[in-house]
Amino acid sequence: MTENVHVISAAMVPFGKHRSSSYVGLAVPPLIDALRSAGIRKSDVDAVYVGHSYGGMMTGQRICKEIGLGTVPTVNVDNACSGGATAVHEAWEAISQGLIDVAVVIGVEKLTQFGGGTLPLSPEDREVKQGIVMPAVYAMRATRYLHETDATPEDLALVSVKARKHGALNPFAQFRSEVTVEEVLAARPVADPLTLLMCCPTGDGAAVVVLASERAKARIGAGASMRVAASVLHSGEVAEGFRDMTRPAISAHSAHDAYEAAGIGPEDLDLIELHDAFSIAELVYYEAFGLAAPGRGIDLIRDGRTTFGGDVVVNPSGGLLAKGHPVGASGVAQIAEAFWQLTGTAGDRQVEDARWAMTHVTGGGTAGLDHGACTVHLFEAA
Repeated sequence: MTENVHVISAAMVPFGKHRSSSYVGLAVPPLIDALRSAGIRKSDVDAVYVGHSYGGMMTGQRICKEIGLGTVPTVNVDNACSGGATAVHEAWEAISQGLIDVAVVIGVEKLTQFGGGTLPLSPEDREVKQGIVMPAVYAMRATRYLHETDATPEDLALVSVKARKHGALNPFAQFRSEVTVEEVLAARPVADPLTLLMCCPTGDGAAVVVLASERAKARIGAGASMRVAASVLHSGEVAEGFRDMTRPAISAHSAHDAYEAAGIGPEDLDLIELHDAFSIAELVYYEAFGLAAPGRGIDLIRDGRTTFGGDVVVNPSGGLLAKGHPVGASGVAQIAEAFWQLTGTAGDRQVEDARWAMTHVTGGGTAGLDHGACTVHLFEAA
């Protein structure tokens, strides 16, 4: 890898229930905004990568044709929740190898098409055939974590409280009202010990980022940007039988490899956008990323060390719990948040003196794998 890669612009639409919008309708406005913000013409774009899970064939081509963007390679990426971040990884790889100079990455999803409830999973999966759904998986993870540590349901609630507090500052978040520990614990049960407010909402949304090589950035005259210091994509390890649900191995390995590539450690991070689809996930990811020893992620949330003024601000956007989780869009939206933070344009939720950011998203639970995919990015303020 010889080329430095920069994120030079970002845009998104507010996540929420956009029932009257299509995939094209969701994605076109932030696509136009991102191109304008980057100061580039359609003729500057060398490739387009589009992350989605349920958009159907040629989602990217359907979006791009609406603005007259054709002829360039357009690649559609399905990697479950990690699809958008995987699309960014593919764009980074092409630029860093010198194959292209400018790439547009779109993440988009419309989950209201399913009418509510849990998302459809592969009928070929033997655990799905037995009735497994993602809330149940994370409920089992939470139950085991509570059993093996001195964590309590109140600790799970604290994660949700923090997420909603951050989301209240984010105009793109699906939920913008704060909640209390008591409200989280009293919410409708979903899968014991998880209540409704410990689970991310489904919804619709789109986010777009533009990536450019060092030379293209200079040629375009782009303004503030962030450098991609590491881009890591792993698929899950095949392991039948017992697996430790409190240690997400794929996330630990991905974070380790990203730190190695960037030459930094967890202590250098100023902010993290991580995959908090359920509140328990944030606690185990603290530990997987080296922010806390095994079983001690609860200390960080109890002591306020992962909010503003703490050691590292985790999910300043509100995370999936507050911002929402339109599957294919989430990974790109995380990177958009990192871009705004590292360029000092995040408004009321700005992390002071932010220099280093991590984004992390996993995708696809399937029998025999700890996760189907995990994408971790590290960014440095340019």
